[in-house]
Amino acid sequence: MFNSGVWKPAIRAAGAPDDRHNGMHVLRHTYASVLLDAGESIKALSAYLGHADPGFTLRTYTHLLPTSEDRTRRAIDKALGEDQDQDDAPEPGDGLNTA
Repeated sequence: MFNSGVWKPAIRAAGAPDDRHNGMHVLRHTYASVLLDAGESIKALSAYLGHADPGFTLRTYTHLLPTSEDRTRRAIDKALGEDQDQDDAPEPGDGLNTA
């Protein structure tokens, strides 16, 4: 019902092509990628997407998982109080606050 009653009319109203590049599959894929990038677990994502097996979810979306380097950098930045999302923030030095 959501696809035919809400999504497709919204696509048409926005003037976007009503094709597979703007379909529900892309919306679902975007939802999964945003949650994975935010650190959601495969098990939880599997439940949210209605998959019976988290292994299926992992096989399907593994290419969307942040790289180990990205996770490591974000973890250290967070631990040291660095906020990489602030555009107006001063350039970080060595990541340590000095007195």
